[in-house]
Amino acid sequence: MNGVRMTRRSFMVGCSAAIAAMAGARISHLAFGSPEGEPNQEVLVVVFLRGGIDGLSVVAPMEGEDRGYYEAARESIALPTQGDYAALRLDDFFGLHPAAAPLYDLYQAGQAAIVHAAGLTADTRSHFDAMAYMELGTPGQKSSTSGWLTRHLLTSGEIPDEVIMPVVAAGGSTPTSLRGSTETIAMARPQDFTYNGHWRYRNWHRHALRSMYTGSTWLHQAGIQTLNAVDVVEYANPGQYTPENGADYPSNAFGRSLMTVAQVIKMQIGMRVATIDLGGWDTHEYQGDRGQGYFASRLDTLTRGLHALMTDLSNSNGTDHTRRLTVVVMSEFGRSFRENASRGTDHGHGNVMFVVGGNVVGGQVHGRWPGLHPDQLYDRRDLEVTTDYRQVLSEILIRRLGNPNLGVIFPGYADYSPLGVVQGPDLDPVYGPTANPTATPTPPDPTPPSNAQIFLPAVSR
Repeated sequence: MNGVRMTRRSFMVGCSAAIAAMAGARISHLAFGSPEGEPNQEVLVVVFLRGGIDGLSVVAPMEGEDRGYYEAARESIALPTQGDYAALRLDDFFGLHPAAAPLYDLYQAGQAAIVHAAGLTADTRSHFDAMAYMELGTPGQKSSTSGWLTRHLLTSGEIPDEVIMPVVAAGGSTPTSLRGSTETIAMARPQDFTYNGHWRYRNWHRHALRSMYTGSTWLHQAGIQTLNAVDVVEYANPGQYTPENGADYPSNAFGRSLMTVAQVIKMQIGMRVATIDLGGWDTHEYQGDRGQGYFASRLDTLTRGLHALMTDLSNSNGTDHTRRLTVVVMSEFGRSFRENASRGTDHGHGNVMFVVGGNVVGGQVHGRWPGLHPDQLYDRRDLEVTTDYRQVLSEILIRRLGNPNLGVIFPGYADYSPLGVVQGPDLDPVYGPTANPTATPTPPDPTPPSNAQIFLPAVSR
């Protein structure tokens, strides 16, 4: 055990919830700022749309021969070109679903970009396999014991101990993209990250715990850092959080997850990565008639949430946090080009991706459009993938996060070139295996020395 470096983060993740949810006397969160962590740290938010969103109902062709193929294949669900539910014109060729009007506002403001015909190149229509391939960053194989975000964190430089929450899985569950991470804190709401002792003994417990961790051993240091971490979150009083600038989040789990991300960003405690899931996209039946229905409602939730996040972070006491924010939205695969007999769509291939943030090259549809003629479709039934999803993520990693170690993050991927989706300096990609790309990082041993004792007060249920 001697020589093992136990940090506050590994202590907090590895020990019991009782210890991780205790704090002592209140102190200013400014005590935990660090030049390495804040206020200029870039933040990546990955939104994964579970179920396979129908990209051709989000962004559709409005002109030419492809428009004819589109209308013929989607008699019930094609986006109309005119009328009350007409698609919103993105350019001379593409139109955006009318329910995505909040995203259209960001697009017009240059804060949102669209990449069409993007996705996973592996041949699968299995939700489980496709999600695993994408989140592990290893298309075609699922044996990796670490996710692509975990490998990014491992190769992006050591995170200072002072950084309290480098990775947050909003919504309370950790996705496969963070498999093997010892830095991730799954958090449904910041206000739940707090002391949970009996109200009558709460202050006594706080001070008693602090008095226990006054030594210089790894246990004392990690323990006091953990107590301080909870103190910082409590100091921010997240239960009374009010979104700024008129931001209006959806009143559901997705909206709460986005609000959690906004709160942690504003706390300036060093968050690097956040993940959020939004399900409900497996639309085999009754997807919605021509711009209306279930799909429209789901798309409204997604795009209103993204707009609210950008609005909330745009001005907080004079600070525009969107200038260091990049949000990437992706799904495991698209849907079949032709609607089915139930006026829905089945599992497909090519799809759309969104990139939102203050340094996005917005107001453009990026990527190469493959066409919708039967001979141009994948297996003569789906939109072809012309942009590997890893190309989009790699550009964000290099230009925004300054991490060129693509050989580790996406083993086997060696064809990167920037699409021009985000701004930032170009670094030469490093394709060599500078670390074991599939190895799970070994966390510090959470077992204390044999003579150590940890006393846990009872936690109320």
